[in-house]
Amino acid sequence: MTTIQEGRVSWTFTPVRDWKVEKYDNLPFYRRQFANVAGGTKAVDVLALQRPGKVLWMIEAKDFTTERRDGTKPPLWLEVAQKARDTLAGVMAAACTECEDQPVARDFRKSEKLRVVLHLEQPSRPSKLFPRSYDPADLQQKLRSLLRAIDPHALVVDARNTNVPWSSAWTP
Repeated sequence: MTTIQEGRVSWTFTPVRDWKVEKYDNLPFYRRQFANVAGGTKAVDVLALQRPGKVLWMIEAKDFTTERRDGTKPPLWLEVAQKARDTLAGVMAAACTECEDQPVARDFRKSEKLRVVLHLEQPSRPSKLFPRSYDPADLQQKLRSLLRAIDPHALVVDARNTNVPWSSAWTP
């Protein structure tokens, strides 16, 4: 079993032999070299290679349960699409560069299918103080439109509503 934690969300991937999982933005190649390419790049939180089907899952986590999204940032769907694009470029660069992350990047590069997942936590009981920031169905539709060339079936999930091959938990 492999468990990855990002903020208050954790994902568990089992059985471990079927998965290669990394926190992409913690990889040395990304932090030391690729993050500043062309004035700065973005990164998804987790890369998970599902070995039986050679599917590379790019997972981005957002938690709006207690705070709203900063209005100065681009729309969420655009940010996730940019992170997916920049992550793919970073994986390709690491796979072709002599660096300590080259073996893992080469494994990710061997994937035969790409999937993008936004794990979005919002208040389970919306109120005036903590309203739901996004309609998941609308957000999913916008993501699918932007990511059509990468993953025309991009998903928006939360800890209670998952349609993915791993389990997740959110700690309030």
